Amino acid sequence: MPEGTMLLNREDVSSLLQLSDYVEVVEDAFRAYAQGTTLSLGLLHVDAPDGEFHIKAGGPEKPRTYFGLKVNAGFFQNRQRFGLPNIQGTIILCDGDNGYPLAFMDSTAITINRTGATTAVAAKYLARPESRSVTICGCGTQGRVQLRSLKCILPIETAYAFDFDADVAEAFATDMGRELEIEVGAVTDLGSATQKSDVCVTCTPAREYFLKREDVPPGMFVAAIGADSPGKQEIDPRLMASGTVVVDILSQCAEVGELRHAIEAKIIERGQVHGELGEVIVGKRPGRTSGDEITIFDSTGTGLQDAAAAAAAYERALESGKGTYFDFFASA
Repeated sequence: MPEGTMLLNREDVSSLLQLSDYVEVVEDAFRAYAQGTTLSLGLLHVDAPDGEFHIKAGGPEKPRTYFGLKVNAGFFQNRQRFGLPNIQGTIILCDGDNGYPLAFMDSTAITINRTGATTAVAAKYLARPESRSVTICGCGTQGRVQLRSLKCILPIETAYAFDFDADVAEAFATDMGRELEIEVGAVTDLGSATQKSDVCVTCTPAREYFLKREDVPPGMFVAAIGADSPGKQEIDPRLMASGTVVVDILSQCAEVGELRHAIEAKIIERGQVHGELGEVIVGKRPGRTSGDEITIFDSTGTGLQDAAAAAAAYERALESGKGTYFDFFASA
């Protein structure tokens, strides 16, 4: 038996895994899902007056069975009103064989990095391998991780930063250009930027689409990240009918992703989706098949990604001696 439940704070979790680790963990997780070697996935969304709660669950079965449950809260006025992070949460990691609570950990680094890593994995199979330019829509923390993640996979040389707050886009351009040693420019005309780009990532909390069908040139890879609850939407539903659509989890995207909006608009049917990312990874479905093909990845985020990354962080913490312990079952 473990000596207790491991507690990992934000600093602990951030120090345990590198971005390249997340890319490997996420690809392995989607591969396992396609091969049927994961626990079933769960999803719950709860609206609050000034924010929202996302509850996601799942876990890998091999080489060891883990179950992870994440509760993430998104309150997008927190910084201004309370001096708190806009997104915060916790992951509970359990032994999948006996239910023992192995660890409680801050979810921030895992959520941010596994989301960016998932886009990188999707780009590996769906973007043109020679892609050198990208438009990032949404220049907060997630936008930065998206650009870093894509740089791990593609030879990105130029990035365009678009945000509804022009000052945020300018800061992004300055910081990321210096960090990645590439050309990054802030833009206010989204369409002109995407027409010059090979890749476009949308990672905003928008509730009305802003990326239009006519903004997307032939051959572009679009990663739609922000729609992870029923009310969110970033891309024109018509776009879903004009390209090859790959989703993280089909049932989930039909419920809360961009796919939901396209289905409701009767623009696309569920059966027209090309496949899930895991199916592409294992070769059940082809990835990109031509240079002019528009490919779209609808990413809603899964408990499997969270649990797999949390398990990797937990195992790394065991090896390095990080974390503290608490005994929930201690007798009085």
